[in-house]
Amino acid sequence: MTTDIRFRVFANLYKDSVALMQVGAALRKRPGVVEASCIMATPANLAQLQHAELSVDADVHPSDLLVVVRGEAQACDDAIDTAQTLLQGGGEAPAERSGDFSLPLTSIAAGVEQSSDADLALISVPGDYAAAEAMKALSLGLHVMLFSDNVDIDRERVIKRHAEECGLLVMGPDCGTAIINGIPLGFANVVRRGDIGLVAASGTGLQEVTCRIHNRGAGVSQAIGTGGRDLRDEIGGLTMRAALRALADDDATRVIVLISKPPSPTVASHILSLAAASGKPTVVHFLGAAADTVQGANLHAAESLADAADIAVTLTQRSAHKGSPALPSNDSPSGHEHALEGLARTQRAVRGLFTGGTFCFEAQLAFLRRGLRCRSNAPAAGALPLDGSADDHVFVDLGDDEYTRGRPHPMIDPSLRNTAIREASRDPAVAILLFDVVLGFGSHSSPADELADALRDAQRAAAAQGRKLASIGHVCGTDGDPQDRVAQIRTLASAGAIVTDSNIQAASIAAQLALQLAKRHPVDPR
Repeated sequence: MTTDIRFRVFANLYKDSVALMQVGAALRKRPGVVEASCIMATPANLAQLQHAELSVDADVHPSDLLVVVRGEAQACDDAIDTAQTLLQGGGEAPAERSGDFSLPLTSIAAGVEQSSDADLALISVPGDYAAAEAMKALSLGLHVMLFSDNVDIDRERVIKRHAEECGLLVMGPDCGTAIINGIPLGFANVVRRGDIGLVAASGTGLQEVTCRIHNRGAGVSQAIGTGGRDLRDEIGGLTMRAALRALADDDATRVIVLISKPPSPTVASHILSLAAASGKPTVVHFLGAAADTVQGANLHAAESLADAADIAVTLTQRSAHKGSPALPSNDSPSGHEHALEGLARTQRAVRGLFTGGTFCFEAQLAFLRRGLRCRSNAPAAGALPLDGSADDHVFVDLGDDEYTRGRPHPMIDPSLRNTAIREASRDPAVAILLFDVVLGFGSHSSPADELADALRDAQRAAAAQGRKLASIGHVCGTDGDPQDRVAQIRTLASAGAIVTDSNIQAASIAAQLALQLAKRHPVDPR
């Protein structure tokens, strides 16, 4: 098919990155459209268009919004008209209004002047400008949630040190999730208020734990994101330390939870000392760290994200509890051997295709603990990088930068993951498909629908080659989320998927089945 590229420039029109990604995702679903992107025309974003084969020769400035579509000529034109309608608020003429005309806010200072009681600024602008906007917000006495990425680590350190001097908090950069005073920010879920406060250097990790707390009947006082680099030596845990102090002083918080991928040992030591001194029970889950590294008064080591939530719920229900609680879990991986029925002798491998980076990381840990070799584009300690090996277990973080240049995050537009599932079904070595589904604000309106179609297509493709596939996943969300968690689970189950209560349970089931496959059909050492 011959394709054309069409584009339109919207001069001096700004939309945040989530809004732009949602428009781009809507355009890609249109018939005749091969690829589409909706961006602010910064040099970095223009460079990323090359990765999507959407480069155009346009006279643009960083303050302009650019829509580019590749596909059939008429489909491109129609898609751009649709984009204009979406970007300009539905295209309807504004209703007659009485009262004074109000200019749109064009700066943080103007926002503070209009809303003098505001105390937090959420910043989602291109990374080249994000640091400057964060400093402006801090100078105005505002806490900051820095959703923007592509802020270099030296600037991050300067911003956070300035916030510390001002007695303010900076969440980010690249902080995608927070719940502040009951208000979900970024990619967050609807959870009830309660007495468990969380600080996390992991967006999907924070979502998993807050959702499980809610689903276990407890609630959240605050859920504070730090950005993924906060616990590196260069930053020193400035945000986690500040947030930990705030939760220690917060009368509404009785139990604290700390979450991170492996931190710097030096930073971890400081964080744990501060947590032990807080006087409140604190659950700690540093993914991949040995449990015996978490020691001290009031500290409780968790073995997984789900375990962190379970321990926190038990602690808040038993405020006088001493020592780490032993909580019965329904996350046992046993009882799913039937999923292996009908698999061919060639099928030994698990293919994990994730929209959440922390879920991908946690799944690797589940395999490594069982002595199973695995590979990933974002390998945990002990895992190997991707090299195309067909026999290894492979875990792909589809939210990594290499997959999101010039296109939406897969939590917004899961089409890339669904394509990867169909491709994996044609690999004769693949036995098990492992996946996550993340609900909440900002995520796709019904991700299970298209995923279920992809799983059915995968089964048909495998059956055509005399094989079958097992599919295992979990849905991260709550009953209050816009997507309806129960309906999403039901849709996936109707496609034959095993749907579990947590990511670690899904990964553990897959690992146990992989061990059984290895025993049934050992690899010939020759």
